[in-house]
Amino acid sequence: MPTNVIMPALELAQESGKVLKWLKAPGDSVTKGEPLVEIETDKATVEIEAPASGILRDVTAQAGDVVPVGRTIALIFATGEAGTVASAPPAAPETAVVAVRRTGPPTQPAGARVEKAGAAARLTAASPKARRLAAERGFDIRLLPGSGPGGAILVGDVPAAAERPAAAERPAAPGVGTIWRLMAERMTASWTTAPHFYLVREVNVSRLVSWLEQARKKTGARVTYTDLLVRLVAAAIAQHPRVNASWKDDAIVEHPEVNIGLAVAVDAGLVVPVLHRANTLTLADIATRREDLVTRAQAGKLRPADITGGTFTLSNLGMYGVDAFNAIVNPPQAAILAVGRIADRVVAVNGQPAVQPAMVLTLSCDHRALDGARGARFLGALAELIEEPLALLV
Repeated sequence: MPTNVIMPALELAQESGKVLKWLKAPGDSVTKGEPLVEIETDKATVEIEAPASGILRDVTAQAGDVVPVGRTIALIFATGEAGTVASAPPAAPETAVVAVRRTGPPTQPAGARVEKAGAAARLTAASPKARRLAAERGFDIRLLPGSGPGGAILVGDVPAAAERPAAAERPAAPGVGTIWRLMAERMTASWTTAPHFYLVREVNVSRLVSWLEQARKKTGARVTYTDLLVRLVAAAIAQHPRVNASWKDDAIVEHPEVNIGLAVAVDAGLVVPVLHRANTLTLADIATRREDLVTRAQAGKLRPADITGGTFTLSNLGMYGVDAFNAIVNPPQAAILAVGRIADRVVAVNGQPAVQPAMVLTLSCDHRALDGARGARFLGALAELIEEPLALLV
């Protein structure tokens, strides 16, 4: 029986994907695991791998088509399999889901669109629980009709996840692509539903500068400050696992793996490729994987596994000359670390003024999953590691 190639779900809130380019043509032989089609999602442009070996047939989605998650977009027939190309897939084909790491089951789009008239006004007329529930189920609460007084949105107005309208029916805003539009929606949902608070700390990076020079010589890799910070953040998370958590279904869920996402600016918007199990990687491994992820992100060649499963995010704008900034939490994570540039500052050393290199760290936290004391202890541990990092093995 043929194997289905489906539009994958990379996260709970994803409704659809856009086909950018087929890397194989109908009738071509394909090998399981090789890049088959480029898909644009709300997070990035990714290459979907062939779920089986055989002959590609029945391609039903062309370049530019926006397809709901879970829909079959092609079939792969085993080499030598009898029969001609059918006008529709067999009644019960063997389905092999494209290998995608998920934090939950894919969402099945259904239902009709809701009108956007008066959306901004209704945003302020929604109960806190309705806002939370809408965010957890991936809905933009501004687009939901309200049954309460004055059109207020109540809990009962938030549809079940399976009833979410298909994104394919919503055209992208003029002048922006799918990645940018959905990035804006996600950040709006995070900002309006997650109670943010911020912890700021300036750290001395004299030892970090020395460590960078030693690491480059010892590993031979193109190690950057971001790589050092990933190593140190992973070590600090190991000491304070509460920051490696999510707020889900009125409960705090701590994640067993430390998967650190790196905010990367690309032409289409912002993507966050993930260094999985960062706490188990050597510094050389971190540098090599980070370089590969950033290069492929900028080229639009990320794979599904590259952008899923993140549990903590690091955003470094130091290379742009930014002193400090507040980042928006990347849902469903509990925290994101914003890193500013390294700059000389005058500080007191033994009662005397001295010039030392320093950087400002800002930890943005979702107060539902992380309180101030726990966040402060994590940031303190990270600051200590940055100021005395050589205790860690390269």
